[in-house]
Amino acid sequence: MARPRKFDEERALDAAMRVFWERGYEATSTQDLCDATGLGRSSIYNTFQSKHDLFERALAHYLDTMTAAQTAVLDDVERPAADRVRALLTQVVESEAECRIGSGRALGCLGVNTVVELAGRDPAAAAVLQRDTARRLAAYRAVLEQGRRDGSITASRDPEALARFLNATVAGLRVSSQGGADRTELEMIAETAMDALAP
Repeated sequence: MARPRKFDEERALDAAMRVFWERGYEATSTQDLCDATGLGRSSIYNTFQSKHDLFERALAHYLDTMTAAQTAVLDDVERPAADRVRALLTQVVESEAECRIGSGRALGCLGVNTVVELAGRDPAAAAVLQRDTARRLAAYRAVLEQGRRDGSITASRDPEALARFLNATVAGLRVSSQGGADRTELEMIAETAMDALAP
């Protein structure tokens, strides 16, 4: 019996993640979560302690998935580091374009959306976000340091500052897309970031 519940939890978590991503935490009702997951209220509260617990788990699931996808691109040691950073930015632009085709509007990043909506007043959500930011900054810093060694990253700033710049660029691409920027405009932002890394 534990196995079906585990399957249901994973499916419910994925469905809830999508609703929170589309609507935000506060605008998502328990009924929205019931409709998305196919679970009744009692099942949601028996499986997840509260709406907030479900949100924390959905946010962590989203961040783990996105950061793993980014890290996979950055860990491709067959290419120079600058090419890997370019591939990361291309991945972000592509995902925003695909999202817009599917739904007609950009959803941006659940992590960035949560920073704006909750991070300043929700310590639990802020802790999840901080853990993820630390992971991403470490991955960005590592690839930028490799870029210094292979000569493909020539910016004079130290890798920590460049990692934070890259993190802000990725978030900025997501927000710009939500604000209506099209693929061409997002590509221009990505190219400008690459120019800043290898002037």
